[in-house]
Amino acid sequence: MFGLGILDLVVIGFYFALVIVIGVRASLKIKNQEDYLLGGRKFGKLIQTFASFGQATSADGPVGVATTTFHNGAAGIWSSLIMVFSTPLYWITSPWQRRMRILTMGDFYEERYGSRKMAATYALVASIGMMGLVSLGYSAMSKTIVAITPKTVAEFTQEEEKEYNVAMELFELEKKDAQLLTNEEAKRLNDLRIQKPRSLFSHVDEEMLIWIVCLVSLLYAVMGGLEAAFYTDLLQGTFIILLSVMLIPFSWLRITEVYGSGNESALEILHQKLPQSFFEIFGSPTIIDFTWYFIIAAALVAGLTVVTQPNQLVTNAAAKDEQSARFGFVTGVFIKRFCTILWGLLGLSAILLYTGKIQNSDLVWGYATRDLLGPVGFGLVGFMIASLMAALMSTATALMLTVSGLLLHNVYRPLFENKSEKHYVWVGRILGTLFLFGSAIVATQFSDIFEILKFIWEFFVIFVAAFWIGLKWRRANRKGAWASILITFGIFYLFPVLISNMSSDIKTSEWMLLKTEPEPVVRTYTAREMDVQERNAEIEKLQLRIASGETSLSIPKMLKVGEEFTKEFVQPSKTIFWSKQPKLNADGVLEARGYFFPELVLLKNLGFELNKYPYAFNETMRLMIRLIFPFIVLIFVSLITKPDNDIVGYKFFLKMRTRVRGFGAEMDKNDLEEAYKNPERTKDILLFPNTNLEIYKWNKQDIGGFLISVLVVFIVIGTLFAVVKLY
Repeated sequence: MFGLGILDLVVIGFYFALVIVIGVRASLKIKNQEDYLLGGRKFGKLIQTFASFGQATSADGPVGVATTTFHNGAAGIWSSLIMVFSTPLYWITSPWQRRMRILTMGDFYEERYGSRKMAATYALVASIGMMGLVSLGYSAMSKTIVAITPKTVAEFTQEEEKEYNVAMELFELEKKDAQLLTNEEAKRLNDLRIQKPRSLFSHVDEEMLIWIVCLVSLLYAVMGGLEAAFYTDLLQGTFIILLSVMLIPFSWLRITEVYGSGNESALEILHQKLPQSFFEIFGSPTIIDFTWYFIIAAALVAGLTVVTQPNQLVTNAAAKDEQSARFGFVTGVFIKRFCTILWGLLGLSAILLYTGKIQNSDLVWGYATRDLLGPVGFGLVGFMIASLMAALMSTATALMLTVSGLLLHNVYRPLFENKSEKHYVWVGRILGTLFLFGSAIVATQFSDIFEILKFIWEFFVIFVAAFWIGLKWRRANRKGAWASILITFGIFYLFPVLISNMSSDIKTSEWMLLKTEPEPVVRTYTAREMDVQERNAEIEKLQLRIASGETSLSIPKMLKVGEEFTKEFVQPSKTIFWSKQPKLNADGVLEARGYFFPELVLLKNLGFELNKYPYAFNETMRLMIRLIFPFIVLIFVSLITKPDNDIVGYKFFLKMRTRVRGFGAEMDKNDLEEAYKNPERTKDILLFPNTNLEIYKWNKQDIGGFLISVLVVFIVIGTLFAVVKLY
């Protein structure tokens, strides 16, 4: 059925049954909101590690990295590894989030700024961002399973066959050296890049698959709450690690069987066969936009905004103490970083095994699963599908509970007070159900995984200043926070959407369709076998064209393995002011898509020649403007307005100075009461006690853990270089 064996279907069915049983058992322990939303705050280091790993790793992780690596070489690993540089920060921030002693991140804005409306605003806006994050996993999972269950060419409909032929044309043009393209071919290549025709069609309907996984997630997480989600994360985290490792030995065995001639390892064969450009970690011409400065800017934005996301608060708040929170979160995230390298290794192996066989790089993982595991049997294909579903559901359920808690605690409960705990738990379940349904709908509307990822990275700049400045500067007030949130949201999100929908002339304006004018990138390499094969194929095609009458063409010289040669890479021209590349509309007119970037429009009007700059430079400027702007607004407005004089905000800072020692809820309550009675004693933790700054002194655990985390970052990067560069 659907191209799967009976044993594969049995494995998938068994996995579904197991997680549902866990959910039903956990549901019997739920007595109140804290049980449902935070599992009673009782989880230790092991559960916290896998909870962190599970909520950070969805199906888009392995699938996305394999995709970008297959298409761009080793540099494509940065699509996921870019966050490694911010990981040591979590060693410091995770205890802060546990120390807040709140149910949701919305509570932070209520307690710090004394505003229920701000908490409700955060809850509503953050729910949209989290919906995008879950839809990302839905999209990656469905695309991969579609690739595992493909139609043959003979089974295509007439429309599918037509689109497939166009995709093959694009594939052939993409393979050619840019210097050898005719003007007509270059124009056709640009047109087809805009069209993005599909080359694979499946027996499985993507939307149907998304809805099935959505319903299974609901069955166990809506009933069992965070305890069910965290215990299944322990199971599903194991699945994800096995998923990360499973395909590599089979791919390496295939490489040595097909290409080996002695005792070479698969990695040695990869370096012998693949072009050198595929092993460039920084500045690869195939992914030139991942420059060192763009990586720094993106890591900074992502690092600061991830801490403001509601799911990180829930993961850390569920820990029994600060040590469990920080150890579990950082360890879980680092496990993902090492898995990322494994996903990239599969992408590199797939380049050698499947170049010429796969035209859509989003389908690499699914194609490899079918090709490498299918012949082995034993339900391995079913296990891979179950693992991908586990990766998705571990994230989806954690985010579902996060959002249901936000909407319940910060929107619904203030409107409908004095209801029973049972009532609130059931409302939370209903809100979680609506969230997962909404995420499934969003997933069916996006075609590009990376489009969703970039949106999520930037979305939480709306709250980044209100969180960080509010946490570390007591002078920050309610008016400053509101100004930062509303102005940032209005300028960078609401205004672009309104403008782009008010007039179609804007989307078709020549000025608004301005694109980058990238210079060709010329690199010198030592020829590998794939380079020689590609050059020979080009020579054969040129000889046929010359024989047919195209006398103006010149034939390049043949290559030999080990010979130095130069290759020119023509970078695609990219739109500057819009989040998506333009497409031809129904009238045949080129039309912009997505939301536009007002900050870049402003820079252009100020005289910046954005079309002359590299696309990565424009993106770096845009990210930094979007990050810095809300901080400037909050600080300026807070300084020109009166400070808040409410006891709620003051008690918040006293609470943040009081560590969670892990001796139980009653002891923690006593610690807080002592802090409220003797506020001066809490100043011992402050580095600058006579200022408005809430900068805490670091103890030995803070310093040691942070330095170890930095060391692990170097180990991760060193492992990447060792695998990619040292053979």
